[in-house]
Amino acid sequence: MITTPALVTREAAQRLPRLALWLMAALYLLPGLVGRDPWRNADLTAYGVMLAMAEGRTPWLAPALGLVPIDASWPAHALGAAFIAALTPLGVYAPLAARVPFVLLLGANMVLIWYATYRLARTEAAQPVPFAFGGEAPPKDYARALADGALLAFMATLGLLQLGHETTPELMQLTSVSLLLWSLAMPAQRGWQASAVAVLALVLMAASGAAELAVACGLAAALVCMRSEDPALAPMRWWVGAGTLIATAVGTALGTFRANLDAPDHVGDLWQLVRLLAWFTWPIAPLAAITLWRWRQQLLRRHVAVPALLAILAVLKAIAVGGSDRTLLLALPGIAVLAAFALPTLTRSGSAAVDWFSVFFCSGLALAVWVVYLSFQTGWPAAPVRNALAVAPDYQPVFQPLTLALGLMATAVWLWLVRWRTSRHRKALWKSLVLPAGGVLLNWVLGMTLLLHPLDYTRSLTPWVEALKPALAPASKQDCVAAPGMQIAYVAALEAQGGWRVDARPGAAFSSGCSTLVLTEGRDGVVPTVDGWAFTTRVRRPTERYFAALVYRRANAAAPARPAGAD
Repeated sequence: MITTPALVTREAAQRLPRLALWLMAALYLLPGLVGRDPWRNADLTAYGVMLAMAEGRTPWLAPALGLVPIDASWPAHALGAAFIAALTPLGVYAPLAARVPFVLLLGANMVLIWYATYRLARTEAAQPVPFAFGGEAPPKDYARALADGALLAFMATLGLLQLGHETTPELMQLTSVSLLLWSLAMPAQRGWQASAVAVLALVLMAASGAAELAVACGLAAALVCMRSEDPALAPMRWWVGAGTLIATAVGTALGTFRANLDAPDHVGDLWQLVRLLAWFTWPIAPLAAITLWRWRQQLLRRHVAVPALLAILAVLKAIAVGGSDRTLLLALPGIAVLAAFALPTLTRSGSAAVDWFSVFFCSGLALAVWVVYLSFQTGWPAAPVRNALAVAPDYQPVFQPLTLALGLMATAVWLWLVRWRTSRHRKALWKSLVLPAGGVLLNWVLGMTLLLHPLDYTRSLTPWVEALKPALAPASKQDCVAAPGMQIAYVAALEAQGGWRVDARPGAAFSSGCSTLVLTEGRDGVVPTVDGWAFTTRVRRPTERYFAALVYRRANAAAPARPAGAD
């Protein structure tokens, strides 16, 4: 006899209005799509690779930046490059063209998580307790309500906000995890199609740079299929086993077994890891833990075992490599599904605690955003703008009526949502996740409207590239810039945003025919002497205290050298 902790009435299984669900998904996906440059490090590096591939400056199968080979994720980079090549001739801005497929991937993750939760909730073991005199939730309505909750949980996760809106390979890896989750939830309905998708998911995960996780997930999925009492799931073990072998071969061929073990070895590292796990997975990790406890008698059932294994394996890999937030991202689909199954077991006090925390936390964060925006636009209060200008003294605030209007609308919707949640729909299963998801949406919209201009100024390298342009004006179109040893994101900025041909190989200062040399200044502020080159100027990144580019010209064509302390 299957025992279940879920007690759900017919009224509690009401679904979230479809229009509201679609609007929330759109508000999550669209802000940040336009009006911003790629942000530094992973986002900018990936965009630089995609643009170089689209423009034919580097081979698609062996991409490089500044003539330096990089560890590419071929499916993700090729996807972005294909969209750039297809859309830029139509007048679409290249960063926007690269961002479009990744927004679609994030939307696909939402759809896959919804349908996976729906099908897992329809299994016999996941059904709520039938009442003696009727009135329990119909299976279809119950599953739909849980699926709505899983989608809200996914959108409410703090760690997904920035990483989910970048053009990086991790989003392709996230999609492969969601595909595997969907395939293991759908064998009775999709048959061989679900099995084929499982193989595709494992191969895509390995090709995208997570070969170790693909093998681990494949073995775990095969174990679930072997031990399952579901007759539709058992035959999938052969498909999953084949997919694991193919993923191993693909990972070996593409060199995507890249994990460098760096487990925490002292208290400080362990504390940093705990903090990362806490904020990155908030607020859904506590709900997932509740699921594992309340459904502990069914840990081997598919609706618990599948999402739990996928989540735990990603968390373990993140720990093993020293606390990688990008690896932890891959645990979110499983955690979101687990969080949904906690909803029918929550007490009224637990649900109220989630609501009140969300109201205070998200409202306080939104108020802080408005205070910073007001300070930038009016000078009052003085502290935020004063602190910002101390870091970026050249920054000039810009007033845009449209962003103000969107910010006001988002805030008004949040206030309405709080009132709506506290006065209606108190019995719906998904009620405890409406305010967390809505609060995250509010602050994401405010950040991508009211604070987009200052965020873009501080997090992109565009101001640095613009400051470099007078110093790096090439003698001809065939000229190049030597930048030996420069960080790969800055090389991507020089190529993608500056339009310069860059040679970043270690010996580029002496082996290349470039007329300009760019070095990174050390923290000691000393300008090194380079044989055959004459120092001309120093260009600082506007928001970086210690980073500066030292520009040299060949000695026989150099301008008079400026003092070492010149800016």
